[in-house]
Amino acid sequence: MNSDVLVSVGDQSMLSPSLEMFPSCNNYKNALLQKINNKSALIGVVGLGYVGLPLAVGAIAQDFKIIGLDNNKQKISAIKNKTLSVETVEKGDLEEAVKSGLLSCTHIYQDLRPCDVIVICVPTPLSKNKEPDLSHIVQSSKRLAQVIKPGTLVILESTTYPGTTREVVLPIYEKQGLVLGRDFFLAFSPERDDPGNKDHTKTTIPKIVAGECEGSSQLAEVFYNAFLNKVVAVSSTKTAEAIKITENIFRSVNIALMNELKIMYDAMGIDIWEVIEGAKTKGFGYMPFYPGPGVGGHCIPIDPFYLQWKAREYDLTTRFVGLAGEINNNMPRYVLHKTRHMIDAVYQRGIRGTRILVVGVSYKKNISDTRDSPALKIMNDLMKEQAEVDYFDPLVEAIPDQGDYLYLPAMRSISTEALTKDNFDACLIVTDHDDIDYSMITDMEIPIIDTRNVIERKNLSLRNVMKA
Repeated sequence: MNSDVLVSVGDQSMLSPSLEMFPSCNNYKNALLQKINNKSALIGVVGLGYVGLPLAVGAIAQDFKIIGLDNNKQKISAIKNKTLSVETVEKGDLEEAVKSGLLSCTHIYQDLRPCDVIVICVPTPLSKNKEPDLSHIVQSSKRLAQVIKPGTLVILESTTYPGTTREVVLPIYEKQGLVLGRDFFLAFSPERDDPGNKDHTKTTIPKIVAGECEGSSQLAEVFYNAFLNKVVAVSSTKTAEAIKITENIFRSVNIALMNELKIMYDAMGIDIWEVIEGAKTKGFGYMPFYPGPGVGGHCIPIDPFYLQWKAREYDLTTRFVGLAGEINNNMPRYVLHKTRHMIDAVYQRGIRGTRILVVGVSYKKNISDTRDSPALKIMNDLMKEQAEVDYFDPLVEAIPDQGDYLYLPAMRSISTEALTKDNFDACLIVTDHDDIDYSMITDMEIPIIDTRNVIERKNLSLRNVMKA
């Protein structure tokens, strides 16, 4: 791996005055640098999900030993049995990591005591009031503060608002009597993943890092540089936190712009997809984004609210960001409106009793992740209007009961054999997986509401197809 940021253990020139005040801390830092360089550092990963598990597997590929912690005992068992499926980890890579003997799993925080570096990769959802829920970060930090050994580097990777590392995490360790730069090191490095994208992987995506002191920054750079291709250091943890929020808001705002233009152009009889393809030919000053039935996943629907909440502390309003979120959140209703229009135009009746097939239920194509997927919201709304709804998704075998979140019972994907005209009155394409044979859909000869323009992109018959 790239060794541009590696620092000689004996090099004292980069030590900050604060570190020079703590000779024991210098010893801790230098000892950890040496351990990272010779791959003997023991790494702890808290949270073995979409972020933590690929991080662990990537470090194991470079011969680091990992202790992974997760509160879900079933997940730990699935990892040990090599049966866990995570979108951001190739099954063969996970099997190799488990077989190597370099990965052990636990649900007990005390087991992380021997770790030299601990990376926190826990969820940061929204509360019911659309406010940041940092309970997972707080609880894991409290538990770690009680068990870490002197000189441990703690890194937060969970997406959050600017200031979290310094204002929320650091005080937790200080309340335990631990002193930054003397007893422990603290850094932030936002996760960056694009599930389903084979061109950009965990090891090839540049890694942003920042520490709460000079020693923390240096250690975090060296650590990630040991198994990732490129590390980019920034001036503060607040800046690193803001970078992650900015990346996702950039996507949210541009998707919202295309969604709003889609609605306007549709009213004018203009095809938004043709407009985008034409604009792409400019080659400069334009970046293509695409409309859709809404946004999903953990980042785009959530991150804008984190910034909005933090901005209120400074008596600021995020009108532009908030409007984008509002537009994207309203897209499932627009799709429902177009579906009603199609059903009425073809059958001269309402949605009630109509047999509707939803194709693709994950939040983006070529993955199985259904977190906050617009497909679930659309299916929920269709069922509320008493439509008979089934779904077909070769990557999502089953949907669990959504509980209080949505009026949506547990469901299973239908088989390809069930894709017949006799079983359905209409089809709604929500997620456009590449491996679906869309000719099976058009061959059913039923009305199709296509939210991704996939039928035209596949050069299939557009008869009875409505773009939405």
